Amino acid sequence: MKLCFNEATTLENSNLEKDLAICEANGYDYIEIRSMDKLPEYLETHSIDELAEYFKTHHIKPLALNALVFFNNRDEAGHAAIIQEFKEMMAICDKIGAKYVVAVPLVTTDKILKKDIKASSVAVLEELSDIAKTHGVKIAVEFVGHPECTVNTFEDAYDIVQSVNRENVGLVFDSFHFHAMGSNIDSLKNADGSKIFIFHIDDTEDFQIGLLTDDDRVWPGHGAIDLDAHIQTLKEIGYSDVVSVELFRPEYYKLTPEETIRKAKETTVKVVSKYFSI
Repeated sequence: MKLCFNEATTLENSNLEKDLAICEANGYDYIEIRSMDKLPEYLETHSIDELAEYFKTHHIKPLALNALVFFNNRDEAGHAAIIQEFKEMMAICDKIGAKYVVAVPLVTTDKILKKDIKASSVAVLEELSDIAKTHGVKIAVEFVGHPECTVNTFEDAYDIVQSVNRENVGLVFDSFHFHAMGSNIDSLKNADGSKIFIFHIDDTEDFQIGLLTDDDRVWPGHGAIDLDAHIQTLKEIGYSDVVSVELFRPEYYKLTPEETIRKAKETTVKVVSKYFSI
């Protein structure tokens, strides 16, 4: 299994240029690039061609642009903006060779019927799939384990992806989000492993289901999530591609980026190496 770094883990104490250099020095294989903040910041002083050249001349490679945010159940203007943003992402993927775009469902306090959430999600993902196909890019849908997210369980996300039924549309399996809304491990055991595109590893403090937030995340193996069950099940259903460490812990942002990136690797490898070689 390859090791990836998700830039949320150093959101407040680093930038893309530093993340790349430190991840390269620490032997990471991939990076998930924060397209909403760290990439625009990088492009203020660098070009996309410089970024592409970096990847050509270094071991680390771009796994995904993270993320296309709130893709479903938008009004007409919002939908048009999503499609335009996705097309711009495709141009970046073409340049740097990113394999995936992570797509995050709408988060809202509005009540929306589940059938309407599914219908919108399927329709938009089909449209995005058509666009992405010509670029050789895949869409990884990341359900968010919070009550206000329109798609907040593995079961609902997997149902949507199965309904789309496109080779280039799959899921992000995020241990935190899976745990945070009480998704069932049996659902993962019965899933098609080829529909899992990215594995986000993280852990959390032991708060109540439905009340967890990103700030509650902790180093892999330092919290309440049964990561052994997650990883063993992923192996059983045939997933063995990439593990990407993604944390949002405020106290970790007080560390140096070097400390954060080293610790993220150390804790991830310790947990995952019981089942996969990294």
